[in-house]
Amino acid sequence: MHCSIPDPALRWDIFCQVIDNFGDIGVCWRLACNLAQRGQIVRLWVDDASALAWMAPDGAPRVEVRAWTTPLDLAGIVPGDVMIEAFGCRIAPEFIAIYASNIRARGQKSIWINLEYLSAEDFSARCHGLPSPVMFGPGEGLAKHFFYPGFTKDTGGLLREPNLLVSRAQFDRDAWLAGLGVEWRGERLVSLFCYEPAGLGDLLDTLAHDTQPTRLLVTHGRASEAVREEISRKMSLKPLWSKREKLLISYLPQLTQTEFDHLLWACDLNFVRGEDSLVRALWAGKPFVWQIYPQDDGAHGPKLDAFLTWLQAPPSLRRAHDIWNGLNTSAAADPQRPWLTPQNLADWQAAVELARQTLLGQDDLAQALITFALKTN
Repeated sequence: MHCSIPDPALRWDIFCQVIDNFGDIGVCWRLACNLAQRGQIVRLWVDDASALAWMAPDGAPRVEVRAWTTPLDLAGIVPGDVMIEAFGCRIAPEFIAIYASNIRARGQKSIWINLEYLSAEDFSARCHGLPSPVMFGPGEGLAKHFFYPGFTKDTGGLLREPNLLVSRAQFDRDAWLAGLGVEWRGERLVSLFCYEPAGLGDLLDTLAHDTQPTRLLVTHGRASEAVREEISRKMSLKPLWSKREKLLISYLPQLTQTEFDHLLWACDLNFVRGEDSLVRALWAGKPFVWQIYPQDDGAHGPKLDAFLTWLQAPPSLRRAHDIWNGLNTSAAADPQRPWLTPQNLADWQAAVELARQTLLGQDDLAQALITFALKTN
């Protein structure tokens, strides 16, 4: 019998600045936990850790959270073997200085990783793993390496816990819904995690007037606010807008990362936003529609198109994404709404399942980082 040998334990320092919407801290926390689950020792430096109080209230073994202050409090700190600057943040120069001094004293190579945003665009594979010499500052003479998460074998992969599929198989939907106080009676379940999507009003109309009852499980925060505002607008214009009572809405409390996975596993269709929830929707293996983070220069359009091309999305799923993201005026004017026909949902399910099986044949992001760090060291 072949026995796998655990990777040697490296010490990792991950730096994260919280910009908005909790995406940065969500990905960095999952990464820290994924590394720790593989025997690594992780220190997460974050400038605002408040979201972890509800996102991961129990913490995680082998993960230490440190405040990223200015200046950085380095009393008693010995830098680890690997530095990760996540999503374009700049590691505190005082930390870089002691890291550089420490590895030189030990005769080790620099393992300094610039972890980039997730994209299916071609540049991710072209630039993945490339070195960038540091020409000035406290890290002068060291080198960073660009590390691109991605959907193909020539990128860094996606975050995936070692026990994820086992947990998914053991999930009890009825018990989970009951624990949330959701009185589910077999109606279709749809989750909603969004910003303020262009297609929200259209989706609510479709659900309210469909022949099949639907329970919409709406996440806390911007999604709940958007739904309440849109329904209030509809009711002011047409008080009997939802008189058929085919649409039931449950507003959810803030969910931990584990509970968010459970939400996606429980539903028949998921609406997700941003980077972290896109990956979780793929692992859930259910039909989903992604709201990509909108950018003023329109760069989100080609990024979404690249993802849908990789997914081999059927035409109906592309139309749904166009309407949801407000990217295609001709799609928005199409009277044939693509949301919930049985054939469309079956086609979306097949595309997601094929993509998930492909991804399961590739290294996940944490394992790819460990392999890269050990090879570099």
